[in-house]
Amino acid sequence: MNIQGKHYRTIWLHPENEQVVQIIDQRLLPHRFVIVDLKTLEDFETAIRDMYVRGAPLIGSAAAYGMYMAALQFSASQPVALPNFKEKMQEAAARLKATRPTAVNLAYAVDRILSEMVVRENIAEQTQIALQTAHDITEESVNHCHAIGQHGLKLLEDIYQKKLQQSSQSAVRNHQSSIINILTHCNAGWLACIDHGTATAPIYAAHDAGIPIHVWVDETRPRNQGASLTAFELAEHGVPHTVIADNTGGHLMQHGMVDLVIVGTDRTTHMGDVANKIGTYLKALAAVDNGVPFYVGVPSSSIDWSLRNGMTEIPIEERDAGEVHYISGLDENGEVRGVRLTPAASPAANFAFDVTPARLVTGLITERGVCSASEDGLLSLFVEQKTFDY
Repeated sequence: MNIQGKHYRTIWLHPENEQVVQIIDQRLLPHRFVIVDLKTLEDFETAIRDMYVRGAPLIGSAAAYGMYMAALQFSASQPVALPNFKEKMQEAAARLKATRPTAVNLAYAVDRILSEMVVRENIAEQTQIALQTAHDITEESVNHCHAIGQHGLKLLEDIYQKKLQQSSQSAVRNHQSSIINILTHCNAGWLACIDHGTATAPIYAAHDAGIPIHVWVDETRPRNQGASLTAFELAEHGVPHTVIADNTGGHLMQHGMVDLVIVGTDRTTHMGDVANKIGTYLKALAAVDNGVPFYVGVPSSSIDWSLRNGMTEIPIEERDAGEVHYISGLDENGEVRGVRLTPAASPAANFAFDVTPARLVTGLITERGVCSASEDGLLSLFVEQKTFDY
């Protein structure tokens, strides 16, 4: 996607040094655009845990490159025998998995790296295959997000044609009546992925195709990822949007100001339950109550085929209470700083995700097409999973 007219991805190998991975520090957006070098396993742990990078697909890619960096680090520090190297890589995998437990992409990427490395005969080959697999995971994510955009575009085209038809039959015709109003929650865009995004991929595809759209952007406390990230990338791409407080969505739906909701996912069960940023469940309830379609952008890497019941089986990350106590922003001197919102004596809870049950989801937009949020729906697109031993 674009920043001041220049194309960026969210993670890439340093063009002059393949022992350095570069990322955009998302903690500082939208006020500062800073590129950070990651050179060690510890750098990747910090970047994932402290949310320099965030979003399930990007976390997966970062974890994959983190495994590559761990391989470099362990092999270069001192001569090591292959069995000891494998043991150290298992330790690195466990450390990376512990940084963010809800997003399944992280574990998927780490396990895939390990499975690819194990068939190689020496450390140098294993290190090289870790790098190649990290590249592959990253490119697959980009391709999946692009495909999600194309499949979601068809949904938006249908809505647009219906609005045009309704407008033509109305006594009062105006451009505003044909604009598609989309509500999204948190950030499931380019910044959460590598490029395109999941929930935003259909939005960008529709905008680029000339379909008039407008996006309602939930601010998403406590980290305000909608206000700081989704709004930033939509503005950079020229997509009309409006930032709203978290709890405004229901009001907008009641008054016919939302045509559909599209959100992302950090983990989706094979039965169609969806874990996403806290507050997603409430948006789904409001959407169903007001007859507004509720879609989820779901790359296959975010589907956990081992889980059935999302409400009981998906681990929900509880983050530091300080994220609730404090908020950061740009002060009158142009400096980014934090201020406390809550009384010093008040405790806070910080659940990062909730689970939306499949019955509230209109459809899942995957790289293979759109399906119902159900076992049958997902298996109709991912037929190879029918042999999976649940």
